[in-house]
This record gives sequence, C-alpha cells and structure tokens, in this order.
Amino acid sequence: MDKLEAMRVFVEVTQANSFVAASRKLGISAPAVTRSIAQFEKTLGVRLFNRTTRHVRLTDSGIRFYQDAKRILDDVDQSVAAVSGSYTEPKGLLTITAPVLFGQLHVTSVITEYLQQHPSVSVRAVFYDRISNLLDEGLDIAIRIGQLKDSSIYAIPVGSVHRVLCASPRYLAKHGSPKHPNELVNYEIIQASTVEPSTTWQFESATGKTSTKVNPRLQCSQNGAAIEAAKQGLGITRLMSYQVGEELKNGSLTCVLANYQPPPLPVSIVHIEGRQAHAKIRSFIDLAVARLRANPFIDH
Repeated sequence: MDKLEAMRVFVEVTQANSFVAASRKLGISAPAVTRSIAQFEKTLGVRLFNRTTRHVRLTDSGIRFYQDAKRILDDVDQSVAAVSGSYTEPKGLLTITAPVLFGQLHVTSVITEYLQQHPSVSVRAVFYDRISNLLDEGLDIAIRIGQLKDSSIYAIPVGSVHRVLCASPRYLAKHGSPKHPNELVNYEIIQASTVEPSTTWQFESATGKTSTKVNPRLQCSQNGAAIEAAKQGLGITRLMSYQVGEELKNGSLTCVLANYQPPPLPVSIVHIEGRQAHAKIRSFIDLAVARLRANPFIDH
C-alpha cells in the first residue's frame, strides 16, 4: 500500500475527528477512507483509532504516531514545494489566524493588499479569540496578542496594545469620571468577557497595583457589542486599545482612569519553524510587519 497516502488519510481523519469529514476534504468516499485506515492499521500492527457510532478518537498509539506522521508529511510537502518553486515564488494556499476584532480591523486590509500583489496565492483567514496550535490546526501564520509561551515558533514583534477603560462623553457628563478604580462600584459596568473574563479587574499605577470587584450590568461575549453599548451611553467598559482606537480618536468614546492601565501586551506575528522558507509566508510577513508597525492604533 502507499504509506504516504495512508498517512495523509490518517492525518485528515485525526484533524477532522471524522471519517466522513476527512473523505470530503480528501475528495474520496467515506468507505475508501475506512478501508485505508483499516489496511494501514493492519500493516502497522496497531489500532490507531477507537471507533463508536458517533465518535472517532485516537488510541495511545495513534496519538504518538500522529506527530511523526504530520512531521513526515510536512517534510515531503516542503521538498515538493522547493522543487516546484514555492520557496522562491509566492503561490498556493496561505492560512492566517488572528483575534476576531484585531483581524477584522487591522489584518483584513493587509490580506487584501497582499492578495492584490500576489495573484498566485489564496488566503484562508481564521479569526477567533483563542490561542491556536499552528501545527495541529494546519495554520501558517498567527497574529498573537500577549506573552508567548511556545518556544517552537518564530515570532516577530510589531508593537503592543493595552487595556483601556472608556465610556461615552454623554455618560461621563451625566455621572462624572471616576478618579480611582475603587470608585467603579458606583458606575454601571459593561463587561467584555473575552477581554475581562473575571469581575475582579486589575490595575497598576505609579503607586502600585490594585484590584477592584465590579458588578456588571451588561455582560457581552462579543467585544463589538460592548463597544456599541458603551457608545450608546450605558456605562463604562474595558477593552483593548486597538478595539476602540477609532472611537477614542473620533470622540464617540473617552478614556477614563488612564493612569491606572495594566502593563501593555506585545503583538507578534508567529509562524512555525521549518515553514519559514516558503515565499508565500516570507512575503506576507514582510508586508504585515511593515503595515502593523505603521498602524496608529498599535503602540510602538
């Protein structure tokens, strides 16, 4: 049997957690996927998956084999790409991830410009507010906000952002501006849960650190909803500076307690070691670094 092809089927089933989903991705029938896995298991002499009518899960042997299979396939793909010119000319599919609002506000324009410059490249943009595993999820490039913990990735810093408290001028004219974080108990609070999942908010100033327990009147799972509620005068919210940069600039929101902001968070462009040679990745990173470092809503 073709072991490389069997590895591809195995990796696709693992990533999709489904024989049917893998068959759609591979463009073959579900029974063909099932036969391929069964024959591969027979050849290896181990069971790779535990199957039920509803779930497909890796066995311990399958978990160990997955990383090796993925690495082997990546090496093969890189060798093919080198021969076909992908290392010298940007082409193929580029997969990029970023936090939702950061992606919408500050990355989409970079992607659009990049696609206009490189007609042989297509992009899959995946925006979500969680830390993704680039290797396991088949991602080429990620824009990350915060301290990096994974030492196996390359990272290029492009600036920093910070948490900011803000409210509409109308709300502050009516209720006044707080002078200390402890005064927030007297104000209506809009909680953006992806920015501040806890109701105990941390602050830092020249005099030291402090924490304040807030009682949100509105809790939002989407940052855009918290921004809109604050603009409509419902209360004070806490968001990232890049999320409300335009609102602070045009005056629809006003910053409060600016002297109590926590330390800034770095913004980095990251990619996996071993994929840095691809021209599509190098060229996108070069453009993204230049555009994000020039972005007025990212601190430098």
